[in-house]
Amino acid sequence: MTPFNPLDKQNLAISIANALDEAEPVALDKLERFEGAGVYAIYYLGGFLAYRPTAECNRVVLNYPIYVGKASSKGARKGAFDAAEPSGAPLYNRLRQHSRSIEQAVNLDISDLFCKYLVVDDLWVALGESLLIARHAPIWNVLVEGFGNHDPGSGRHAGMRPKWDTLHPGRLWADQLRPNAMSAQQIHDEALNYLVERYEGISYTFSDSALKLRRQDDKARRDKPFGRV
Repeated sequence: MTPFNPLDKQNLAISIANALDEAEPVALDKLERFEGAGVYAIYYLGGFLAYRPTAECNRVVLNYPIYVGKASSKGARKGAFDAAEPSGAPLYNRLRQHSRSIEQAVNLDISDLFCKYLVVDDLWVALGESLLIARHAPIWNVLVEGFGNHDPGSGRHAGMRPKWDTLHPGRLWADQLRPNAMSAQQIHDEALNYLVERYEGISYTFSDSALKLRRQDDKARRDKPFGRV
């Protein structure tokens, strides 16, 4: 048997991910400025139909992120940061950017989202994010991509509109991109199916409600496509 090595990269990543999972949640629209780089997770508790499986699980225990990410200190990617120098507030600034994206979306409500964050030394930021994505497979990371994208800038809007902006229109720069190959309806259905299958075994009761959820979703979609209920 291989001896446990607490300094092994995998074990370090697990300790970071566990610390974030146990962090105190904060309403995304009530976030106060703080210093440091690190990792974060965003959680959804609202009524958008495709995300209802996640929201239902989070109402029991807030541990099923819709998105995870990281923010490093300026110069960290190039190895130019100085650990002795203050890092500023890259983690806070990144979460504020996400807040603005959600506020611009026509079918999301910022009050339905919470976050957990963990200030981490830049050396461990990317490692922690990688394990968090592998552990939780959040839908905005692995399927409905594009949430973390930035405006490509003037003259650079020839690319395709991300799935996230197709399903959640509102960011003006994304409206200038070419339409996605998938429709909002297709992305919505793909997201719902993914989450129902992923969380079906979380509890005995949720497994029993999965088909009911699908039926409720079909009716509500006819009444208000892609909306909140």
